[in-house]
Amino acid sequence: MSIPNILTVIRILLTPIFVIAIITNAYFLALMFFAIAALSDALDGLIARYLNQRTELGAQLDPIADKLLLSSAYICLAIIHQIPNWLTVIVISRDIIILMGISIFYISDVHVPIKPSFVSKATTLFQLLTITIALFSEYYSLMIILNVFCWMTSILTIISGLHYVFIGMKLLHEDTNNETIE
Repeated sequence: MSIPNILTVIRILLTPIFVIAIITNAYFLALMFFAIAALSDALDGLIARYLNQRTELGAQLDPIADKLLLSSAYICLAIIHQIPNWLTVIVISRDIIILMGISIFYISDVHVPIKPSFVSKATTLFQLLTITIALFSEYYSLMIILNVFCWMTSILTIISGLHYVFIGMKLLHEDTNNETIE
């Protein structure tokens, strides 16, 4: 187990603790656990790159950990009305579309390397920041800033989702052309 993979597992383990903190109205604890999880997300990628500790397990586990943390956060915060429901629907829908695409590739026996795009990384960053601002808004009046981040996050999430759909369609089309040539 490499250090980045350990950090990813820690993020996965922090997710239910974060959810428990939210549902028990322990928002400061939720903010702390979320901040630690978000920091582990940034650190695992940096360490993997700089120490050359990239692994296939890490490439598979990292997006799962991100989706678990972010989906849980968006659902919990929508339930307690800290973020708009529509934003949660957009975030969750994008993740479901991505998972469906990966499943289609797996079923079609098409190997696709899991490598997040720049727009995907920006989307994850804004999703993390939106959750952080929503948690801070329990203590400070940040509604204008939160609204701006909700809109920016929704736009980036939609763009990222469409980007992955475009890439997926292109890869499936290329694979279909390769099969007919052989």
